[in-house]
Order: sequence, then structure tokens, then C-alpha cells
Amino acid sequence: MRKSAYAIPYTALYLDRPAVEQDYPLMVRDLPREEKPREKLASHGPEALTARELLAVVLQVGTVKEEVMEMADRVVRSYGESGIFSEKDPERLAKEADIPLAKACQIVAIGEFGRRAFEKSETGFTVIRNAKDVFDYLAEMRFQHKESMRGLFLNARNRVIRNEVISIGTVDSNLVHPREVFRSGLESNAVAVVLAHNHPSGDVEPSSQDVEVTKRLIEAGKLIGIRVLDHVIIAKDAFASVKADY
Repeated sequence: MRKSAYAIPYTALYLDRPAVEQDYPLMVRDLPREEKPREKLASHGPEALTARELLAVVLQVGTVKEEVMEMADRVVRSYGESGIFSEKDPERLAKEADIPLAKACQIVAIGEFGRRAFEKSETGFTVIRNAKDVFDYLAEMRFQHKESMRGLFLNARNRVIRNEVISIGTVDSNLVHPREVFRSGLESNAVAVVLAHNHPSGDVEPSSQDVEVTKRLIEAGKLIGIRVLDHVIIAKDAFASVKADY
């Protein structure tokens, strides 16, 4: 597989767990007191909680049809650990995750709060130089059961300054509109973006739609001033660069 290194003008670059199915829904009331998310958080701090436990604390309670731990587990599986808190559209989240709008608003609010704090700090940024870096950074996408597209927005030093869910479902030129892709980049003053989407089937061969969408966004990016460096397809054990194939 040919590695394609990402280069941003005026930048010095040096290039070179599957989810376990449960036989029955896990309910908070079934857990020992010390293992319940809120009690665990209070006793051991947020670092001790898994992503689904943290989400369960945010959601507080479930619905008539679904207990909160079951809901949190399902949503994290669908969106991924970082993807769920990078979603900015509560209505889309409510629809795609099949949760009440009020709960979707809670998740979006928490994600925005964390994003603002992160963007004010220069520490902890990830540098993206090639498709392998994308594959490693978005490792959680390897195990998602539903296809989705992410945008990794970069600054002039190739650091990730925003990680956005752009669309949920099969990549289609009619669904992936340039304004949806580049809005976040403009808001965060990004100079480049790397697109990525997963193929749950395991096949990383770019489809004609993948190529069409990539070309369309590259041209749009030239007009807007945000370069599309690559479009990476991610599968469980492999990845491929769409841009490198045409």
C-alpha cells in the first residue's frame, strides 16, 4: 500500500477490540454500588470510567423502552467514543442514534463544552502526516457497525484542531454537501482537512461514489481556502487513500 504524505504549504514536515455482545441488557440497578457510573465517578474520578459509563452519567436515565446503560452502550457503538461527543447537530444525533431530542441536546452540549476547552489549549494535539496517522487516530472507526464520515481539520502545523462527524450512512455526493464539510473548518480557522470514512464490510477499495465525493470536495476546498489533503477509507484491519488512487 502506497503511503501518501500530507504537505501543507509553508509547513516543515518530516515524512518518511471488537464490542462484546451481551445476552441481556445491562442495567444500573443490577450493578454493585461501587460499579454504578455515578458512584464510581465520585469514588475513583472520571479516568476510571469507560466511554459508555461517562455517557450514562450524562444521560442520567434511560427511557421506557431502554435502560440508560443499554442506551449508552448502543450509542457509543454506533458513533464511536470520540465521534459521539463531536456531533454538533442534536436533531441528527437524535434521529441517527434513536434517542430523545432532549438527550441528544445533553450530549451535544457536553461535547461543545469539551471542544471549547480543548481548542484553547496547545497541549495534546495530534499531528496528521499521512493516511497511516489517520488510521491510528481514528482507530475506533474500525469497529463501528454503521458507515460514517469524519473530518479532521488541521492547522498550519498539521495538528488536529477539530474532529467532526460529517455524515452518517453511505457516502453519497447528494448527502455530503461542501457547506456541511467546511463549516467547522471555517469556524476553527483550519487550513486543511483530511476526510475519513469507514467500510464495515472490510473492503477498502474506493467506490466510484468515494472518488466522486473526494473530487467534488477538493474543488470546493480550493475556492474556500481549506485544502482537502486526503480521503481515507478505514476498515477493521486495513486502510486506503482515495486521493492516491486517481
